[in-house]
Amino acid sequence: MACLKLGSKSEVFHLSGHTWLCSAGLKPDVIIQVDEQSFHLHKFPLLSRSGYLETLFSKASETTSVAQLLDIPGGPETFLLVAKFCYGVRIEVNAENVVSLRCAAEYLQMSENYGDANLIYLTESFLNDNVFTNWEDSIKALERSREEKVLPLAEELHIVSRCIGSLAMKACAEDTSLFHWPISVPEEVTTTTYWNGIQTKATSENWWFNDVSSFLDFPMYKRFIKTIESRGAKANTIAASVTHYAKRNLPLLGCSRQTGSSPEESTIYGDDIYYSQEDQRTLLEEIVELLPSEKCVTSTKFLLRLLRTSMVLHASQVTQENLEKKIGEQLDEAVLEDLLIPNVRYSAETLYDIDSIQRILDHFMLTFDSSSSIVEERQMMGDSHSLRPIKKVASLIDGYLAEVASDENLKLSKFQALGALIPEDVRPMDDGIYRAIDIYIKAHPWLTESEREQLCLLMNCQKLSLEACTHAAQNERLPLRVIVQVLFFEQMRLRTSVAGWLFGSDSSCGNIPELDGHKNANASMTMNGMRERVYELEKECMSMKQDLDKLVKTKEGRNFFSKIFGLRSKTKTSPCGKGNDDAMMIHETKN
Repeated sequence: MACLKLGSKSEVFHLSGHTWLCSAGLKPDVIIQVDEQSFHLHKFPLLSRSGYLETLFSKASETTSVAQLLDIPGGPETFLLVAKFCYGVRIEVNAENVVSLRCAAEYLQMSENYGDANLIYLTESFLNDNVFTNWEDSIKALERSREEKVLPLAEELHIVSRCIGSLAMKACAEDTSLFHWPISVPEEVTTTTYWNGIQTKATSENWWFNDVSSFLDFPMYKRFIKTIESRGAKANTIAASVTHYAKRNLPLLGCSRQTGSSPEESTIYGDDIYYSQEDQRTLLEEIVELLPSEKCVTSTKFLLRLLRTSMVLHASQVTQENLEKKIGEQLDEAVLEDLLIPNVRYSAETLYDIDSIQRILDHFMLTFDSSSSIVEERQMMGDSHSLRPIKKVASLIDGYLAEVASDENLKLSKFQALGALIPEDVRPMDDGIYRAIDIYIKAHPWLTESEREQLCLLMNCQKLSLEACTHAAQNERLPLRVIVQVLFFEQMRLRTSVAGWLFGSDSSCGNIPELDGHKNANASMTMNGMRERVYELEKECMSMKQDLDKLVKTKEGRNFFSKIFGLRSKTKTSPCGKGNDDAMMIHETKN
């Protein structure tokens, strides 16, 4: 830390209780009261340097003049340094006291009209030549500028704005060698590299995050961010800095996943400071406003943590809506764990905040719909990545529905509304939504048959995998209509597969006589494999027929089956089950 040494005389001031005495050999003729301390001094050294004190004491007729300087910047500590300067006693000016000294010098009118190299000139030169050129000293000076009595005059003298400007310029600098005047950044953030044998020093982009988060209160930090933004700082750099600041200064942000703690506690402890709920709520709302508006520059995980914390702190509706919109615009980058936001509202019915996730999904679908024309153009050009975001969101919401489905208080209408927001054609497979539906039906056994059928409209039975079809066919919780549909569509799929295999086997048999011996052997092996596959498919089909027979044994099942499909069952089997097309179970439509 740079310093400026002034004066040459030895110490002549000493403290007795709350009184500062000067052992200069002469009787004091001035008593100056500063807060709770008094200074017994002499007129001549003070009046020769200060226009304010000259005006104050020039008309005094008393032998000993008394004055009060209750609002002097810096208080007794700074005035003691001013008094020592006037007496020529050795003092040291540094980054921690130069701002208060500069403001006190301005307050006392210590200009060049009252002596050469007066305190205004010396402190101003030190600020320009030493403080503003050094990162650490600028931080310390700006921190001391926040003092109640110092700040108004520091703002008037543009010390605060100059400190912020110097910090912003250093933070935005990609190469410190570009500056035309000397500056310095902390040594611990620099790395030494070699380019063509020449030693150079480089700094990481986020080297300044910790300093501004630790030493600047939010009003100062906000001005700093606005300044670097005006200087062309990248949006992702600003977002990263705001994220760092929030994590350091919002204690509840780190423990927001602990749903057991009460949101009504009066204070939160962190970094040896007590943070009130009101302070944290205000800070969170201001941080959200400071986040860049650009899409995907702020981490989705961090935005969801902010949203969770805003609910715990009962932040304003505008703040929560702003966060939900930002999250919705980049929902495809979220992970399931972060979407499970506990419901902390006073009238909470469900374990998780379903309404918030639905609003977030609404924002995503609006964003997706607005770009649907671009997506269609890209699809026509063969771009397979255009639907990737919505497919990821579909899978994410299916997983979310499966997690919240076990909540007994989750109403059917809410479950359906959230699941219906995803277009049916974007899901490559419906296994995820089937799993969520099955969990919901299991957790809500009181649902009627009609409600279960309505719920199952969210899935497409034709898009279930073989494993899901097998599970659904044996799932007694599903409505009978859905089970029959699953069996029917799966049988159609198997018939198509068998027909394809048999067509391939006929083609292979016709070409075998034209092949040589080696190729005949390979063809024979292929035929054997085909027969085995056909046999396996026959067994699967027969198993499904047996499941279907169990369903239609009851009168209700037969009437329902006939009503829906108008089908009759006709079974033909092969004793050996090898390559016989008539061995499959066939459903024929009544004429």
